Amino acid sequence: MGNKLIYVIFAIVISMACILIAISFAEPVANAGGIAHPDIPGMRVGGDGIARLAHIGTLAFLFQSLLLLLVVCLCALGVAERHRSKELFLYFAGTFIFSILVWWQMYAGHQAFMESGTTSYFMGFPVATSWQVYGTWLSAIPLVFIYSMGFRKFIFTKEDEEKFNQLIAKQTSQTEQ
Repeated sequence: MGNKLIYVIFAIVISMACILIAISFAEPVANAGGIAHPDIPGMRVGGDGIARLAHIGTLAFLFQSLLLLLVVCLCALGVAERHRSKELFLYFAGTFIFSILVWWQMYAGHQAFMESGTTSYFMGFPVATSWQVYGTWLSAIPLVFIYSMGFRKFIFTKEDEEKFNQLIAKQTSQTEQ
């Protein structure tokens, strides 16, 4: 996957652009921006959320899923090609799956609220919002662990450090002469 990673990233970005174009051509929904509040001037009451997402909900879900994949791929791109092992890509795949599960909980929770009009609360927020507030940050923690715990294995190995020290020594000796 090493040298093909940049092509995967390119394909993801093109797919995201196509989704944005498809969203921009979606039929506008009546009162999608809400309607005037009957009692409070200057305030708007939201329109029909289910109707708004009927055309673009799946596209929005796919766009965010591709964005999460793009984040993981860009993190992989930041690792030297010689260190991009199968093990590293398994860690990245696990991170992506975890992020998708969090995203799915946000999306499904919001859809369930729009359909039923009721929701549960978790730590002071509606469940879908809690997934966004707490889950978004939680889903990035595996990337931090991969970087922290795998630093000497994937990012800056002992071999890399030795080569760096040799370059510094060579540069220092050339400067002294």
